[in-house]
Amino acid sequence: MKSDFGSVVVIGGCGFLGHHIVSQLLELESSVQVTVLDLRTTQNRFPSVSYYDADITDKATVLSIFQEVRPRVIIHTASPVVASFEGSSTLYYKVNVDGTRNLLECAGQVGRVKAFVYTSSASVIHDGVSDLVMADETYPVLGTPQQSEIYSHTKGIADELVLASNKKYGGMLTVSIRPAGIFGEGDVQNLPNVLQVYYDGKTKFQLGDNKNRFDFTYVGNVANAHILAAQKLVETYDLSDPPPENKRVDGEAFLITNDDPYNFWTYARTAWAAAGDKTDPKDVWVIPKSVGLMMATTLEWVFWLLFWGRKQPGTTRQKVKFSCMTRTYSIDKAKSRLGYKPLWGMKEGIIRGVEWFEKQRAKGQGDKES
Repeated sequence: MKSDFGSVVVIGGCGFLGHHIVSQLLELESSVQVTVLDLRTTQNRFPSVSYYDADITDKATVLSIFQEVRPRVIIHTASPVVASFEGSSTLYYKVNVDGTRNLLECAGQVGRVKAFVYTSSASVIHDGVSDLVMADETYPVLGTPQQSEIYSHTKGIADELVLASNKKYGGMLTVSIRPAGIFGEGDVQNLPNVLQVYYDGKTKFQLGDNKNRFDFTYVGNVANAHILAAQKLVETYDLSDPPPENKRVDGEAFLITNDDPYNFWTYARTAWAAAGDKTDPKDVWVIPKSVGLMMATTLEWVFWLLFWGRKQPGTTRQKVKFSCMTRTYSIDKAKSRLGYKPLWGMKEGIIRGVEWFEKQRAKGQGDKES
């Protein structure tokens, strides 16, 4: 892929998705100068990349870095990991909303940025409870009380901020990428939780009948979608006339998946099998959703009484609902306007991710023994 990007800043470029984007940027045929801005830049580093430690809500620091680096493209992936803990609401607002607003304002003040690509989430159009079948970008972004997850609520606010900033700061063009269920090498949430079930010897249990379809997305494909979007924005910026409405990318949102929904537990079992699980499907104990909800309700009450809301059990009502719901998305818009298509299939992506985690686990065990 050839792209005349020039200077690119990847916000959160030492994180899970961010470092995959950096890796793919470095593989572009044309020259590109990559800079990473992250809260801490000690991991996932590349020799030819410049790194800056910074809080994205600190305007003076961010502006100083932008003025020094003079980016043409900014790709913003930074966000707290999805979690539920005391104070998480404040953190989500600070990073997802205030941080994104600050980055947009600083990028606009620098005055030479062509493209601003934001990592949103497919969950911004989902209430976290209902089934969602082949939803597309015409679905509205949900806020509370319709939106049940504070993470998704704040991501949705930032998503709308980014799109509203298209052409607001001179000619800077913006786009929002909404990936669904990212997994892969360096994953900090999806695959680690799935594999922990295998390591704990609990693969013979299943919540629900496994008829619910779910969209997951391999991280390499998500990274590629960001670069394609940046490329389209740069091309649009340099045009004398804007593209037709049905080809427009700037000011638009794009859902991204692997275009291959899996039954929820089939995804987990594919990962477990890649890690070495030999469980016979005939031996799996299926727990009905209704029973799972009753168990989760009891556990939540017990934990509330013991920890006063400061800690949650491993099984919650939300997790039971999540594992039993259908959530699929249409990516026709990304295909037609970005030219997006998955470069890695689901099974290949799962195997690549699991192999990476198995190597890390073996290395960790080796370090403990030595």
